[in-house]
Amino acid sequence: MTVADQIRQKLEAALQPARLIIHNDSHLHAGHLHPGAGPRGEETHFRLEIVSARFAGESRVARQRRVYAILAEELAGPVHALQLSLQTPEEYKNG
Repeated sequence: MTVADQIRQKLEAALQPARLIIHNDSHLHAGHLHPGAGPRGEETHFRLEIVSARFAGESRVARQRRVYAILAEELAGPVHALQLSLQTPEEYKNG
């Protein structure tokens, strides 16, 4: 299973998102050395777009902490960076 697949599986189970887009931006950081990087730096940098009703009533920081907790294992290992866009369905609808 790829890191992106693991991320998808965990986020879908925990957040039941209405929208989940995972962008693997690792190719933009090829050659950067950091702990946990593979030999070519694959699957280390991700941009996540998540729309979930579970974010209702939470601050931006609380939403980020929730996602970081869900992905703690990946962040301790292969994932070096996450860029997050976290919205409720209402926020997404209102753009």
